[in-house]
Amino acid sequence: MTKKQRLFISIAGFILLTACNLATATPTLQVDLPSPTAPSLTPPGPATATQTLTPAPTLTATPFPMYFTEEFNSDLNGWETFQTGGSGSPSAQTENSFLRIDIAAPNTWYYAILNVHEYSNVTVSAKIDGNPGGSIGLVCYYNETKGWYEFNVASDGTYGVLFGQWLAEDIAQYTPIANDTTSHLEAGSLNYEIGMACQANDLLLYVDGALFRKLDVSRYGLIEGMVGITASSFDEIPMTSFFDWVRVSEK
Repeated sequence: MTKKQRLFISIAGFILLTACNLATATPTLQVDLPSPTAPSLTPPGPATATQTLTPAPTLTATPFPMYFTEEFNSDLNGWETFQTGGSGSPSAQTENSFLRIDIAAPNTWYYAILNVHEYSNVTVSAKIDGNPGGSIGLVCYYNETKGWYEFNVASDGTYGVLFGQWLAEDIAQYTPIANDTTSHLEAGSLNYEIGMACQANDLLLYVDGALFRKLDVSRYGLIEGMVGITASSFDEIPMTSFFDWVRVSEK
């Protein structure tokens, strides 16, 4: 074999070996190359969208804040109603921004207590009207087990302050605290703005914005409770009472 032949064989062998190596290496490179759409990429989460949502408003359990003016533009939601005495049930309804209470039986007391807040120092007032033959009033420091205070103005021109207590269901006992006349009240009328401030052991009584009496009620022991309104019939019936508004305030 000549030198030229040996050189040709060596070159051919080198080319063949290189080709074999390239053919073997190509699949390895394909396996090791990372995929451009690798599943390890995490898509954007919903956190941003959730954070930008406006939360729904929180619904309160009662339409009444601590202090308010009730103008009776809707039903009596939030008020607990009951009666004492009488052989028939009074009816109460809101109409034309008034609370109207009709009592058909004599000697019947109707109550509506706001049962969503308790107060230790509070003033409750109301604009009232009604036909002669009964009384209309306010309640403070109402507690089902301990009792309550109420201030009533009557169509005969008198007023009364009572300490009420439950003896049994629908049966109440009333202890008179005050019963008198005042120049602020007229016989035959129930058209007034009345108010009662309950300040710990003192009751302050108002008619048409004027303070006319202050009572010490420390012996009865009530210092906090709920507020409300009341209307009652005497012997003359029917008795119809109107509340234009009721206001609960700090002073």
